[in-house]
Amino acid sequence: MKAVVCHQNELTLEDVSHLTPSQGQTLLEVVRCGICGSDLHMQHSCDHMHELTAKVGLKGVAKSTDRFVMGHEFCGRVLDYGPKTRKKFKIDTLVCAMPLLKVDQWCYQATGLSPQASGGYAEQILVQSQLMFAVPNGLHPDLAAMTEPMAVALHAVRRSRIKKSEPAIVIGCGPVGLGVILMLKAIGVKKIIASDFSPNRRRLAQLCGADVVIDPKQSSPFESWKEYGLLGDASEAINYGIGIFEKIQSMHIPWWHAWRVADKLGALPKRPVIFECVGMPGILQQIINGAPLFSKIIGVGVCMQSDSIEPALALNKEIEIQFVIGYTPLEFRDALHMIAEGQIDCSPLITGVVGLAGVKDAFQALGDPEQHAKILVDPKKIGSDISAL
Repeated sequence: MKAVVCHQNELTLEDVSHLTPSQGQTLLEVVRCGICGSDLHMQHSCDHMHELTAKVGLKGVAKSTDRFVMGHEFCGRVLDYGPKTRKKFKIDTLVCAMPLLKVDQWCYQATGLSPQASGGYAEQILVQSQLMFAVPNGLHPDLAAMTEPMAVALHAVRRSRIKKSEPAIVIGCGPVGLGVILMLKAIGVKKIIASDFSPNRRRLAQLCGADVVIDPKQSSPFESWKEYGLLGDASEAINYGIGIFEKIQSMHIPWWHAWRVADKLGALPKRPVIFECVGMPGILQQIINGAPLFSKIIGVGVCMQSDSIEPALALNKEIEIQFVIGYTPLEFRDALHMIAEGQIDCSPLITGVVGLAGVKDAFQALGDPEQHAKILVDPKKIGSDISAL
């Protein structure tokens, strides 16, 4: 079969051996596969990724000397099942699957990141049968292939525990940030502020539901904190807190009971939830510098380099920092159904489709934010040109 092989940081279209499903596995014909930002990292930084993931116990991530096929944002049609495997769906059913493949009794490999779990830049792919989900409502494969990145965004939003009344600030409007905006809008967050240097990405952020878009060359996404009922000054915060304390003490109940009630009712100041979706050194410190007091920062962007922050400043602002990755099976299923039921429209993110012969050029094209956001791979497409939708 045809597949795009990564070896020594180079991508080449090759004929590779056909895949055979083992027990518990299903063989799919790849219909669409998205090109992810982590794939761009893997092409040139897979040795670093191998070392990093090994530190958290994820074995088998490819090294530059390995030959492997990337692609973990895919949908495909069922071709065959492995021996003694329950036939979960009929042959030719369009499905999505979580990108994890069991390669022995104890070990799962990350599909598209491991030589033992070949990815979706190919005509066929193996998936774990129990991690496979039928695509509902006749959803088009272009949109079904967006399930995996939308699950990442859904996980980030859910882990943030953001309230509908809390302003959300999304820093970076690449595919990750745009997915976060879609999910924030879907759960009913009332104020979404998006910031990106790229005019094209700001336009996409508006299409995805951002209420305010900011060009950081012109203004800061944090400068309107007073308008949103936030506190950006320590003296003001002290005065605010003491003022509430004085009012509570005038009530005819013990003040500590009144304080707890006020806290539960949301009388204390709101906080913004800031989603860092850039993944570059220095961004986290820039956010800490500008963020209002009591902010919560969610690290979604994958920064592959070492970085530094000034903890004392974050401490004095009482900033909470949380990093997120991946998703649960429920979040994967929920993301698929949110797309299929029209709760989110991720079509603005899809800016091109390419055949296997054009994957190398697509990697280059994705470096220009004015040109593309998400390019999908269609293994049946002939030629190397990138077709606009």
